[in-house]
Amino acid sequence: MDTAAAFTFRDAADTDVDALVALIESAYRGDSSRAGWTTEADILHGQRTDPDGVLAVIEAPESRLLTVERDGRIVACCQLEHRGLYAYFGMFAVSPLVQGEGLGKTVMAEAERQARETWGVVEMHMTVISVREELIAWYERRGYRRTGRRTPFPYGDERFGIPQRDDLEFELLVKELI
Repeated sequence: MDTAAAFTFRDAADTDVDALVALIESAYRGDSSRAGWTTEADILHGQRTDPDGVLAVIEAPESRLLTVERDGRIVACCQLEHRGLYAYFGMFAVSPLVQGEGLGKTVMAEAERQARETWGVVEMHMTVISVREELIAWYERRGYRRTGRRTPFPYGDERFGIPQRDDLEFELLVKELI
């Protein structure tokens, strides 16, 4: 089956905020996230995002929240933010109910294509929690490379979750788009 043919890609609207928050939370936090392989439920409790954070991405002038629908229901999303010569890729979520169907690869390829064509960027950057080895390996299979550049996790800021371990940090991954 052609994965792309079954899905519709579009930019998110402010009316999508609640559905997007629910999608992102279902992919990463709580028991519902355990149905997929992207769960962070064992390393972080609490929220992954909130309506204000999602709306801020939608409304930011150099940002887009690419949204993917199937049968009128939002099943995936990702943030693209123009930052000069590169684009930042974040807020990536695929519903646990459709993980394993190849949608993540399709979304990532479309995001890279749009960033290249819209902004003329030469790289895509993202940050991943460094202990998420399986997820990092998935990104590496898509052409991203580990840079070794790390930034601290925002301990104490519950907008990003409640850490269940004390060794969390973000690692920058980069992919050349040319």
